[in-house]
Amino acid sequence: MVIHIQAKHGTVPGAMRPSPSLVAMGKSKKPSSSESDLENYAAENINRHKKGLFRKKVPLANMLSWTREIIKKPMLQTKDKGVKRDAIEVFKLIQCYMGDRQIKDKEPEAVVVDLVTRGWTTVPIRDELYIQVCRQTTENYNDESLQAGWELLAIFLNFFPPSVRFHSYLDGYVVKHLTGEYDTRKVPVKDYAEHCFKKLERISQTGARKGVKKITLEEINLAKNSVFHPSMFGNTLEDVMDLQKDRFPDRELPWIVVVLAEEVFRLGGEKTEGIFRVPGDIDEVNALKVKCDQWSMPECSDPNVPASLLKLWYRDLYEPLIPMEFYDQCIRACNERDKALEVISLLPDLNRLLLCHFIKFLQVFAKEENVSSTKMDINNLAMVMAPNCLRCASENPQIIFENTRKEMSFVRTLIQHLDTSYLDGII
Repeated sequence: MVIHIQAKHGTVPGAMRPSPSLVAMGKSKKPSSSESDLENYAAENINRHKKGLFRKKVPLANMLSWTREIIKKPMLQTKDKGVKRDAIEVFKLIQCYMGDRQIKDKEPEAVVVDLVTRGWTTVPIRDELYIQVCRQTTENYNDESLQAGWELLAIFLNFFPPSVRFHSYLDGYVVKHLTGEYDTRKVPVKDYAEHCFKKLERISQTGARKGVKKITLEEINLAKNSVFHPSMFGNTLEDVMDLQKDRFPDRELPWIVVVLAEEVFRLGGEKTEGIFRVPGDIDEVNALKVKCDQWSMPECSDPNVPASLLKLWYRDLYEPLIPMEFYDQCIRACNERDKALEVISLLPDLNRLLLCHFIKFLQVFAKEENVSSTKMDINNLAMVMAPNCLRCASENPQIIFENTRKEMSFVRTLIQHLDTSYLDGII
């Protein structure tokens, strides 16, 4: 038996919601570092440089402030020979990208690709890259240089995270700039900090960019532009709908969800063995992600590629499809049809509409005639798709483990009993 949940029309989802940055600050799992925390970390980890005839240690404040000079050793203490060798060069490259130094035959485009590639491929250099950018955006009174530095920080946070040890310092540095007091006449530092705050939180959860294909300038430019022209990935539902309102003013669902679902069906995904379980080629998925962010229609040959990107889009939502405040209710109602459907009826309009679209999509694959081809029955579908709409807030491994099966049961209950027929014709 299926039960129909009537869609509510005529409302503006989230019309009175706070900005994403304020939501992010309110939902941060850990308290942000204080000024003293930043100083303590720096005092314990900065590789104090020496200067002058008597080799006096450079004051810590100077070590953490913009400089036109080069450095002669890493900023952070390290035993890694590679970092000791490369830190000096990457500092020059950062200065070059920010316009503070000229390097022969080095254009900014080539420099930023070099820096991002180093951070992505070489884990030990990542914290050094981050601390160097933090330094060069501190007490920097050149607007063009300051803006380029914050751009660089935003770009890095699209491709690789800092270490767990350095995370609190970087988090504290970004939070310190959320107040607006560091904005200049030409550089809205607060806007960059809000974007970086959100990116830092997400990439700390998801990890570095996946795949083996080289990072392209096109990807980097998308990352840079996403500060003021947000990506469809990693944003809130409201942000995504706002992005498409001029192109598709009549659409009620995110464009990207509809076109990726259609592409899966166009390629016969409902008859493809292992669909949603077998990942698409990661480099093809990355390329398709770039195309979608440019509003280009997908053209794939393997249904696993759009299927993988669709899962990624749901999983990367800044706030989960089923908002966190409903998570516990979902867990408690996981095996009770009426209670589960009652929870869905309480969701915000946009979340409910998209969740019903998500379940309607899965119901196609749960049909017996398709399961015989895909080998993905309702239990398998629930197992692989539950993490894309429910997000456990606990960091306790035992709670996460216990709730995983309940999350699966909740999604299975929806696939079995949610009437999604009213969605016919809604895009």
